[in-house]
Amino acid sequence: MTRTVRREDARTIADMMEDLGHAARQAAGVLAHAPDAQKRRALDFAATSLRDDRDDILAANLIDLENARAANIPAPMLERLTLDHSRIESMAAALDAVAQLDDPVGREQARWSRPNGLDIARVSVPLGVIGIIYESRPNVTADAGALCLKSGNAAILRGGSESVATSHVIARCLREGLASADLPEDAIQMVPVTDRAAVGEMLTMTRWIDIIVPRGGPSLVERVQRESRVPVLAHLVGLCHVYVDADADLDMACNIAINAKMRRTSICGAAETLLLDSSLDDAGRRTVVQALLDHGCEVRGDRSTEPLDPRVKPASANDWSTEYLDAVISVACVNGVVGALEHIKRHGSEHTDSIVTENESVAEYFLARTPSAIAVWNASTQFADGGEFGMGAEIGISTNRLHARGPVGVEQLTTMKYIVRGSGQTRP
Repeated sequence: MTRTVRREDARTIADMMEDLGHAARQAAGVLAHAPDAQKRRALDFAATSLRDDRDDILAANLIDLENARAANIPAPMLERLTLDHSRIESMAAALDAVAQLDDPVGREQARWSRPNGLDIARVSVPLGVIGIIYESRPNVTADAGALCLKSGNAAILRGGSESVATSHVIARCLREGLASADLPEDAIQMVPVTDRAAVGEMLTMTRWIDIIVPRGGPSLVERVQRESRVPVLAHLVGLCHVYVDADADLDMACNIAINAKMRRTSICGAAETLLLDSSLDDAGRRTVVQALLDHGCEVRGDRSTEPLDPRVKPASANDWSTEYLDAVISVACVNGVVGALEHIKRHGSEHTDSIVTENESVAEYFLARTPSAIAVWNASTQFADGGEFGMGAEIGISTNRLHARGPVGVEQLTTMKYIVRGSGQTRP
């Protein structure tokens, strides 16, 4: 059962985290060499447990929601926290999909021979122990645990206090899956306290943890990036853009803009800024802006956008760099694709940006020069998701330029080693 440890018991937390780290390292050594069939059995059983225990999960989620409302948690976080039968089935289906992926471990990436007869191969291996720190999304427990298991990594999960009851039930299902396949249950562990001192310990556990993945708001990610002595794989904010080019199909542009902003406003792939080509006439730009307004989205526009509809509010300088995570979007008029790219480079977070156009050369120009991890043509930014990419699930989106970038799935949770086979060679 989760308990809150007082700050004066920091040594107790340090001891507890040391025990978790040691157990994770031991489990990682076993899981790294587990056959794929064994890992699939674990995931299949875990998916079944999620479905069988959905009433327990919903009951725990109700407790978390009541506590979150009492603590005046913001609406976007409440939306992320809330589970229902459909979302639990989505979690289970993600485990099914991850189970069926090809095993990323031991894959030979390249092989060659040297003139001296040495045979050299580059093969994929697990990272080791992955620490995941997240806030109000209990589905991260299932996604992260499954991806780490499939990729041969042990996971130490530190969920937020908002989702603690729900996450522990989900983690129990994953650990039951490991046990059913004769794999060490400690390959997936939940930090059993909500004290933030546990996060501080995780960030310094270089002996036990190989990489940290934070998933949450800017304050969490900033803290992890600032304080961690363990390598970090993360994105800070999702300032995603949709650019509507002069050669766009306006019906398509409206549908994409509405979906990119309004499908789920609280996710990092939601569009926060709409860019409209200045070559579009007033009627064309008004069509897209009014489509968003009519779907209940607040529009904050620049001086060229304000006259298009009396419901448009004036945008401030801060709006171009704000991740609303709500039914709000900023709209600016730009000078073609070059102007759009300049705006994105100045204000974006290198997450996901989309262009809507029927002009292939303009589209390819945009795709090649957008600095973001994900560049999209004629589709919604909300496809920025590992599941939608065919990865089964994702542990997060990375805007890093080293190691993994974009959706982080099982392949991105591996690194490489070189296998060198000789016949007695020595170096002169």
